Amino acid sequence: MESLEAPTLSLELPDPDSDTISTMEFLARLEEAWAVCDRFDLQTEIWRGRILRSVRDREKRGGEGRGTGFLQWLREREISKTRAYILIQLAESADSLVGEGLLEQASVNNFSKRAFLETAQADPEVQQMISEAANDGQQITRKQVRRLSDEFTAATSPLLPEEIRQRTAENLLPPRLVAPLVRELAKLPEEQQEDLRRVLREEPELDRVKDVTSTARWLSKAAEAGLAVRAFQHDQLDFEKALQEAQRLDALGLLADAVGQAQALESAVLKLHTSWRRLGGLQERLWVESGSSTPHLRDLLTALQSLSGSTMRVSLGELAGGKRLRLQLVEESPEQLDAPPLPSPSPGVN
Repeated sequence: MESLEAPTLSLELPDPDSDTISTMEFLARLEEAWAVCDRFDLQTEIWRGRILRSVRDREKRGGEGRGTGFLQWLREREISKTRAYILIQLAESADSLVGEGLLEQASVNNFSKRAFLETAQADPEVQQMISEAANDGQQITRKQVRRLSDEFTAATSPLLPEEIRQRTAENLLPPRLVAPLVRELAKLPEEQQEDLRRVLREEPELDRVKDVTSTARWLSKAAEAGLAVRAFQHDQLDFEKALQEAQRLDALGLLADAVGQAQALESAVLKLHTSWRRLGGLQERLWVESGSSTPHLRDLLTALQSLSGSTMRVSLGELAGGKRLRLQLVEESPEQLDAPPLPSPSPGVN
């Protein structure tokens, strides 16, 4: 078995108390040392990913319950499953770039960790350009990779009208602002994409690019949240037309925020109902176990009735002026879709 002794990483850092070195030189030398650590960290992460992949693949080969097991291996080393698969993905990206001949093995040292991850997720053409630069000995930063990715996206994306691509190629539009437009357009259905492209053809200017990017972002956010809101799931509601009307009023941001809040509220109600049911069951079990010999426990359970009964009363705290919120929980069958009438005025607050 080969020696497992790790190579020593030794760096000479400038003395922070020295008066003979300027602040600019001091920071530059620290930046160089940080870059060395970043490249060293990248190599470590790639190999950790390969190790984790081997553990995972061995368990697949052996079957359920054979050996230590992948999850047990992670628990013993306090590695989350999400973190483990990020490392495995990094290792696979390294194997892909090097294995396909794009990147020389030694050239991996020319990347920072974040730059390498950005390269692995970039288009093949961008990977080719970045790999050639790394193979030539250039140090690759995340900023370089993003800049090249933005330039390639802005120059080639079929989601953009020709007028925008041409003006970007002529350096009249910055790729760093056009690339986010492409990413937002990709989230929308074709009809909405075409409507926004029509706006860009009529006015292929920087301000219009920013406006359309913002509009596309709000459209996608509202649509995504709208799919999850149960209150919208009935035949009488046309969500697409509601979006169009909000867009005409220049109120897409407000609508997206409202829909997002509705989604959050429904999720909170679902959690509330689950906790309410569980609290009721626990209180009932404790009440059966208690008796006259446990008066303090009985007092506690009595106090919990303000939360576990069909009518809940919850203090909103001093910031709300000491007000209490009264909620009535009524479980209905699926056929009873109509909501009960709300009291007025000031519904739900004592």
